[in-house]
Amino acid sequence: MKPTIRWSWVGLAVSVGMLGWTGCKPGSGPTESAAGDNRRVAVVISTLNNPWFVVLAETARDRLRALGYEATVFDSQNDPAKEAAHFDNIIASRYVAVLFNPTDADGSIANVRRAKAAGIPVFCMDREINATDAAVCQILSDNYSGAVAVGRYFVQVVGSTGKYVELLGLVGDNNTWNRSKGFHSVVDRYPGLRMVAQQSADFDRARALEVMEAVLQANPDIDAVFCGNDAMAMGAYQALVAAGKAERVKVFGFDGAEDVVRLIGEGKIAATAMQFPKVMARTAAEFADAYLKGKRDFPQKVPVAVELVTRDNVHEYQGYGRKE
Repeated sequence: MKPTIRWSWVGLAVSVGMLGWTGCKPGSGPTESAAGDNRRVAVVISTLNNPWFVVLAETARDRLRALGYEATVFDSQNDPAKEAAHFDNIIASRYVAVLFNPTDADGSIANVRRAKAAGIPVFCMDREINATDAAVCQILSDNYSGAVAVGRYFVQVVGSTGKYVELLGLVGDNNTWNRSKGFHSVVDRYPGLRMVAQQSADFDRARALEVMEAVLQANPDIDAVFCGNDAMAMGAYQALVAAGKAERVKVFGFDGAEDVVRLIGEGKIAATAMQFPKVMARTAAEFADAYLKGKRDFPQKVPVAVELVTRDNVHEYQGYGRKE
């Protein structure tokens, strides 16, 4: 059965890319009055140990350069202390703006507020902070709705009875809980679907492999795994292959990573929720450019729609987005 839920993102991508500009034409770079000779913009990413975030970082960097800025990428390595040190550097070096992918929804607020106090605007990408008075704007995937779609497809594929495992991401990241809540808003309606384990694997492939190996020892007869991102889905799948259970246990991910899209096409992974990191990164870069040219009326949060990818429609997608 084909999934019936899909969200359109094209309209959003066009609208955020075509916002009005103040002071000069789009793409002509920062104005003298806005930035002077300083054209440095920082791109601070939670981790580059995941191809999805590499795409987010490189797209943001490339769009900034096309707009006439010098862009530097900082890797926080999922470490709040490293993230804080990056902001120390950015503030001391007087960067003119920050495109920010936080490590922690609460812990990262202080860094954004320090930048704001120094007159440096911050634009969050993909991950949010739990404050509405710090960042200029937060461009975020609609994680809850995307996980609802995964949950509905999960029930279609697995049925109304069975045992499953959930691998959570970073416990301090709102995306972790929005995805989990969206998924459970569907599957918890079916008492016959029993979650036998729920553990964090930190959005990390190697960690997911370790966790899944341990879970399989205690629960060898599971029917499915829901993973909060595709890196964990790949780790879980690798563990299932090693245990000889990959053909029986259905794996569901979230992100739209290239290797998972490929495995969906091969019938080895059941589904994922396609996010659009390139849309979020380009939007953040264009918002920063508009801000530096004088624009101030930004929405606090801009949702970017998520689309369910299954074997029925995988031919329409590639890693990290739709086929162009």
